[in-house]
Amino acid sequence: MFSFFKQKGQMKKREKRRIDEKDQSKGKTTELIDSYISVNLEKVKQKTGNSPDIIIRTLKISQNPEIKTTILYVQGLIDNPSVMDFLIESIMKNPHLKEKLLPQEALEVISKDVVSLGGVETVTNWEKLFLSLLSGDSIIFVDGINIALVASTKGGERRPVQESSTNTVIRGSREGFTESNATNIALVRRIINSPDLWIESMIIGAVTKTDVSIMYINGIAKEGIVEEVKKRLKGINIDSILESGYIEQLIEDQVMTPFPTLDHTERPDKVAGDLLEGRVAIFVNGTPFVLVAPALFIQFFQSVEDYYVRFDIASAIRFLRISIFFISLISSSVYVAATTYHQEMIPTKLLVIIAAQRDSVPFPAVIEALFMELTFEVLREASLRMPKAIGATMSIVGALVIGDVAVQAGIVSPAMVIIVSITAIASFATPSYSMAISARLLRFVFTICSGVMGFYGMILILFVVLVHLCSLRSFGVPYMSPFAPLNPEGLGDTFIRRPMWAFKERPKLLSSNNNLKREGDNQRPLPPTSRGMKTFPKKKGDGH
Repeated sequence: MFSFFKQKGQMKKREKRRIDEKDQSKGKTTELIDSYISVNLEKVKQKTGNSPDIIIRTLKISQNPEIKTTILYVQGLIDNPSVMDFLIESIMKNPHLKEKLLPQEALEVISKDVVSLGGVETVTNWEKLFLSLLSGDSIIFVDGINIALVASTKGGERRPVQESSTNTVIRGSREGFTESNATNIALVRRIINSPDLWIESMIIGAVTKTDVSIMYINGIAKEGIVEEVKKRLKGINIDSILESGYIEQLIEDQVMTPFPTLDHTERPDKVAGDLLEGRVAIFVNGTPFVLVAPALFIQFFQSVEDYYVRFDIASAIRFLRISIFFISLISSSVYVAATTYHQEMIPTKLLVIIAAQRDSVPFPAVIEALFMELTFEVLREASLRMPKAIGATMSIVGALVIGDVAVQAGIVSPAMVIIVSITAIASFATPSYSMAISARLLRFVFTICSGVMGFYGMILILFVVLVHLCSLRSFGVPYMSPFAPLNPEGLGDTFIRRPMWAFKERPKLLSSNNNLKREGDNQRPLPPTSRGMKTFPKKKGDGH
């Protein structure tokens, strides 16, 4: 009930923000380009602070020197061969620019016959001109015309396509996303060769003017989900978008939750698989992490590699991952509760050993556990921020030295070091970093409640977390589906993974009802009717 009223409040806030944006857009006046090149160049220099990377090239047309032409581009953002060979050389030496051409005629000739680059268009206002210029396009001014040409010359130094460093797999593609939206979209198009793969782009960020694109498969993705993604993106009013994490925090359903309600990945094959199930991908220029919506709880324990191996192996590994997640979540709290309040649940011999170890420890088990958990988190964070050459060594040596010294000093017991070490290692087995860090935060809550009320406190918090998970939504889709609400047809891709030939339909909560079927009938491989040993007739001359 509380979640319902909270969602209604968020919807009202978003609606009010959209109305304010419409009012602001109505008050804006569009400034048009002047017909004189000198005035336009002065405007560019004034607006950019006379920046040295804004290159201005004034050209002389050999057959028509009376027409003044100027080209603008940003050094480092353009493809130099395209600008030099197909733009500047073409304008200066092209025979189509004959004598006694009017400025309007010269502009049309340059646009249609001279410039051999693709994507040539006209602009009349400064806002669009500066957006194109600072995106890597080249601007062409012709004196006497208040229209400029924009030639697509985007280029510059970019990171090549490399293997993903966060979503590593043993079997599968070795391609990972880069910081370029055009490259990332092309990587997905190479996998899904369908005209129904639709892309829509928009500019977000008043200062950064970041290119944001959404991708979905028309006919598979639900129209309601696609429209909701567009509405939330268009409702963003912020000065900068530096990473997809900005977008994630501005469009998520629930703010006060430790669990991620949007997924992100560096792998094109994972995005392709999600699109084929009916999800929507959000590309943000400048980051290799692509957002995927809606996201379900069980989705964060699945790896793209699960679909590349046999179903029995994938099911065993997936079940192991989920078990390890709960171990990383409650192992410390179980030890604290058992040693503090429920000693009768521990075998006698083990209880004697633990009691002997804790005899010299001055702190209660809950303080001991929190101290060790905090120490491991500090070591983990330090190893991430240090140089790669010494980061791994620092974390291993630091853990060994601190653990050994802490035991010898009598601050913690050896059993607590073992429990916390197992917990820390188990947290690395979760495929999703955002879900793993949620478990790391909740681990402290479980430990404190176990130290206060024992197993009762731990179970109480476990029920609170479960109810909270069932109340979450991701773009209107229940976060805990297909468990809550229960959908028996969707259980075949949760804790276990059914065989590939049994994936007959897409998830109904994500996909359009008109295109649920994903494979034909009778896809199960069957052995030959006769399974006996095959014999061959003897040949003449065979001595055997």
